[in-house]
Amino acid sequence: MILESLNLIQFKNHLKTSLKFCPEINCLVGLNGSGKTNVLDAIHYLSLTKSAIQSSDTLNIHHGEEFFSIIGKYRIDQKQVEVRCSFEAGKKKQIWVNGSAHAKTADHVGMIPLVMIAPDDTELLKGGSEGRRKFFDGLISQLDNTYLDQLIRYHHFLKQRNALLKQFAETGRRDLTLLGGYDRELIQLSRILGEKRKALLEEMIPVLQQFYEQISSGEETIGVNYETEVLREDFESYFTGLRQKDFATKNSNAGIHKDDFDFQIEGHPIRKIGSQGQQKSFTIALKLAQFRLFEKAKGEKPLLLMDDIFDKLDDERIAKLMELVSRGTFGQIFLTDARPERSKGILGALDAEVAFFEVEKGKVSS
Repeated sequence: MILESLNLIQFKNHLKTSLKFCPEINCLVGLNGSGKTNVLDAIHYLSLTKSAIQSSDTLNIHHGEEFFSIIGKYRIDQKQVEVRCSFEAGKKKQIWVNGSAHAKTADHVGMIPLVMIAPDDTELLKGGSEGRRKFFDGLISQLDNTYLDQLIRYHHFLKQRNALLKQFAETGRRDLTLLGGYDRELIQLSRILGEKRKALLEEMIPVLQQFYEQISSGEETIGVNYETEVLREDFESYFTGLRQKDFATKNSNAGIHKDDFDFQIEGHPIRKIGSQGQQKSFTIALKLAQFRLFEKAKGEKPLLLMDDIFDKLDDERIAKLMELVSRGTFGQIFLTDARPERSKGILGALDAEVAFFEVEKGKVSS
């Protein structure tokens, strides 16, 4: 799978940008704020129908304009595939594949698998549980469309149940029959989604360990502990047993939205005892393990995006990472760097085809 060209119209600071890529390594260089990361974010949009950075589509429209459009032309299994994403303020986002619109943007997720390594990835270790759940939900959703459908359904019922709990508190009246209907849906979906999260981790952890050792030269044992209540045998009674707490807090206190993932090194939380180098190696290994799972499931290599990766690693880890990706086992790669001389020195030494693009104030030259 190769992204051959990309066209941006009024996307962030790119008023009109056209790019043609090489099939191996594509490096965008330029000062911070020039628009390098915005190109990667546009590629992210075409795979996951959303920005990797902004939560609101409106914020991705070029200042003073009313819409943006992103068009990518791919070669997948020797066939040409055109993907277009458009959004106009106040209207619904649209995704077209070869001219045919998707009824739901969720239907597109997983068609073009993608892995992105970004500067703030260590927040997966240091931040709250929501970020970790989003990471694994996004990963599984690209592998399994039914997971995404079930997750959307789960959050729909969760929202309805929480609204009902607030209504109970405001009116002083409780409809336990209606509440029980929401309970059954959330209990069933929690078990299904929890089993899928557990199965994903069982497959992922050995691959994660392998990549960690290759990047860091470390011999530490790492892993991920899935912290959940949804897989306990008495989960149904546990869930319903929290009703009084739910009434008091006006929120649902059990379900997969309460899960967490504890990233560990030698059996201890890496966020607490891991060095900065160990934490960076862990997050990169996590993303590369994600890549390998996608490749195994889809039978093709995902696109690999690496944003400002050289700024976050020491020379030894950079050398090991570049050695890994230059073996031809990672398909097409897109990366950014604020220091052209550094990236040209590092990438020029690789036995790979490399294309450089200079970015300045939303304008790109190759």
